[in-house]
Amino acid sequence: MKRTVILILIPLVAVAALWALVRFIRMDSLSFAWVLNFLLMLLVMAFTETLRGPFTSPYYNAKQWERGGKVYEALGVNVFRKLLVLVGWEKLNKKSNPVEKGAEALAKLHNQTKKSELGHIIILFIVAGFNVFVAFRFGVLHSMWLLVLNILFNFYPIVLQRYNRPRIQRALSLSKRG
Repeated sequence: MKRTVILILIPLVAVAALWALVRFIRMDSLSFAWVLNFLLMLLVMAFTETLRGPFTSPYYNAKQWERGGKVYEALGVNVFRKLLVLVGWEKLNKKSNPVEKGAEALAKLHNQTKKSELGHIIILFIVAGFNVFVAFRFGVLHSMWLLVLNILFNFYPIVLQRYNRPRIQRALSLSKRG
């Protein structure tokens, strides 16, 4: 019951927070794009943490064309990974979520990639909606901050999760066999 109430409250809080954001910050500004993304990250993280599901949808399984990661490498996933190291995200992430050894830790990491991907997909679509609205209302150039930050904060993290998950799955399979 408590979980259901929280899952209902999160979208209500999101709507109120988004209303305030739209009301008090110009929608065509860098600050709006920045705050929108981080506000949604906070709210979506609360949502996905409350779900606590095993995320068993076939969507999360690697497709034939994804195997090997060549598509993601062509999209620049390795450059994005280096950018995460450069800005210190990787160090911060390892400090708050240390990598442990063993099948149980790998299974947890595997599920975390699904949870993270779901969160970034939700945010990607919400920010894309704002992006389209701002492009029509203020012009395409005024919506560039939303587009650029949506690509950096949501599209590439999705690509990174899809790139890493088969590798984690392979390590998990090997650890269960051995």
